[in-house]
Amino acid sequence: MIRTGVIGFGLGGTAFHAPLIDAVPGLELAAIATSKADAVRAAYPHAAVTTPEALIADPDIALVAISTPNDTHFPLARAALEAGKHVVIDKPFATSPAEAAELIELARARGLVLCPFHNRRWDSDFLAVRALVESGRLGEILLYEAHWDRFRPELAQPWKESIAAGSGQLPDLGPHLIDQVLVLFGAPEALSADLEVQRAGGEVDDYFALTLHYGIRRVILASSRLVAAPRPRFGIHGRQGSFVKYGLDPQEAALRAGGSVADPEHGIEDPAQYGVLTLPDGTRETIPSERGDYRRFYAGVAAAIAERAPPPVDPADALTGLRIIELARQSAREGRRLAL
Repeated sequence: MIRTGVIGFGLGGTAFHAPLIDAVPGLELAAIATSKADAVRAAYPHAAVTTPEALIADPDIALVAISTPNDTHFPLARAALEAGKHVVIDKPFATSPAEAAELIELARARGLVLCPFHNRRWDSDFLAVRALVESGRLGEILLYEAHWDRFRPELAQPWKESIAAGSGQLPDLGPHLIDQVLVLFGAPEALSADLEVQRAGGEVDDYFALTLHYGIRRVILASSRLVAAPRPRFGIHGRQGSFVKYGLDPQEAALRAGGSVADPEHGIEDPAQYGVLTLPDGTRETIPSERGDYRRFYAGVAAAIAERAPPPVDPADALTGLRIIELARQSAREGRRLAL
């Protein structure tokens, strides 16, 4: 068993890391670093409640999952790697490409597994999108659009919405959208971006639109906190057809509600949210989403540690994602297209 500790017991720790680690064979949820001792004891009475420093120093902990405010990811991950721990880092992987590169080199030098928590690779709808793109049914992809919208007009999370490293909508949701595109198409040649603060009293971006350039293909990634009627989650348009899908994968909602990842219905899309493939002659076909399962991420981490398998997410992809975010901010400031 790989004894594992989680640092942070907010949304990420309670809804994602702790339940997923606890459900994956080969991993043991041994400790959680948080001030919410009662909540931990109620949910995971077998896990010790501790501090980040004590968890990192514990010689019995082999794997550390970091789910804390964004600007603490780098120092905690560096300390854990220096202590000889394997590390999973929630998004964003770091607050700059320089920080990410330092962590990658440190893990490489010490022979440790370092893995970004890009669980959205195992979203039910993205699995269907990936299979559809790779099948070639759409022909050459000319336009790919992905939206992740919310309607939250009030400022609610100070650490995410104040001026600090890693704050704002782009570092919050951008890493997942960008990572999915890197899986499908690799790194873009260039990009242009628009960022804005649209809510009253806001200090950091709550709207972004990125255009990634791949020759004649365009990839548009956008997110807003002021969209009451969400746009299509995916819109993919090729020479031989279009695919449009609304709605988010249900796994997050189930986990946030305390649902079990072992539930046979867990990760199954509502049929009303199936995507639709439209061919040039107007023929329409319903495309069901595949069964998503975030446990596959941590199963991959366990295999990487125990069997030296490749990590489920290459940290080099997270580094590329951070470079895209950095260039997007520059592009938005300067109002021009930038080469990657």
